[in-house]
Order: sequence, then structure tokens, then C-alpha cells
Amino acid sequence: DPDMPFVPSIPEDQFILVEEGDPTIIPCRTSDPDAQVTLMNSLDKAVYALYDTKQGFIGNFPAGSYTCKTMAKGVEFKSDEFLVYIIRATSQLPVEIEALKTVYKTGETIVVTCVVFDNEVVNLQWNYPGKVKEKGLIKLDDIKVPSQKLVYTLTIPEASVKDTGDYECTARHATKEVKENKKVVITVHDKGFVHLEPQFTPLEAVNLHEVKNFVVDVQ
Repeated sequence: DPDMPFVPSIPEDQFILVEEGDPTIIPCRTSDPDAQVTLMNSLDKAVYALYDTKQGFIGNFPAGSYTCKTMAKGVEFKSDEFLVYIIRATSQLPVEIEALKTVYKTGETIVVTCVVFDNEVVNLQWNYPGKVKEKGLIKLDDIKVPSQKLVYTLTIPEASVKDTGDYECTARHATKEVKENKKVVITVHDKGFVHLEPQFTPLEAVNLHEVKNFVVDVQ
């Protein structure tokens, strides 16, 4: 089609996630298999790479924006812009789940943290008793130094007995069929169950060299 020499691309094709060191494809394909196509970077300089008419340009490309251009009947055409993002990702998916404490009282705030190491882009999902009511607040901290880690924090304000149960995070790799899940059990009690009864007053006096016992009944 001389009026549309580049096959239209869908938005999902224009954002390209690549792991460090991996080759990728910039999918600008032509409707004419004999067309001469040039790959251009954001500085409008030609980038030399293998071209496959059924796939596009194949190679190891630095992060940035790229466009393709070709000629049809003496007219220059440019493709859509393609954005290449380089991500750090390991083939493994190290995940840890942390809870400062696992036993709470009604009204307290539950805090559970899921940490993903050495991967910049993952899909992480939480499963917990209050998820159906969307009770949890989720925050993400992307930490680069001294090492890469994604810290997902789930906060449940005003906890109730119904928030007792399994708190599970499932992380899925951005580019590979790899997933990892971790779980912690949280218990919420209606009220405190330890009763302390001191057998002394708030202020006690002791003479020098006197030995005095302070007794507390614990139930």
C-alpha cells in the first residue's frame, strides 16, 4: 500500500521492555517486502541493525525512542515512535514477606511488607481477608541503592477480628513465566488477653539498704 507503507502498530507494541543485555525487536513492518527501511534514534541518526520484513529491526538497542522511515513513490514516510525501556531483571524472583508483628488487637493498624529483590518490573498481587472490601492501602517504594528492590507495603487501618487470616503476596516476572508467592498468618483479637494486677502503688518509697519486693499478678 503506497499510501500506508508501514503496517499500523498497536499501542502495546510501541512500549518495549527489555532485560539488560537481551536482544529485542523494534516492530516497524512494511506493507512492501522490498521496501528499504532505515531505523532512526531520538537524535535522528541512523541505527544499523538486522531488518526482517515480517518482524522489524532485531538487535541490542539502548534505551530511548526510535522511528523507522522508508520511501514510497518518492515520498518519505515515518513509522510510529517506539520506546525501548531497559529493565533489570534476574531469571529468579527473590521475594520476602515481613510483618513487624503477627498478633494485633481490634483497632490497631496491620502492616505487612513484601520485598522483591533484583527486579525492576514485576506484577505483584495481594490476597488477604479484607481484599473483597478493598480495605487495604498499598504503597510501592522503588529502591535503587545500594541494591535494587521493590518494597510493597500493605496497611490495614482499624483492624477487626475479621482481618484474621492469611496475608499472601504473589510476584510475577515481567518477561518470563516465573512467579513466587510468600505468606504470613495474622491474628486479630477482640481485646487484650493478658491482665496485670500490680500489688503496689504508683509511687513507692524504699529506705537505703532496704530490700523490697514488687509483686505483679499476671492472668
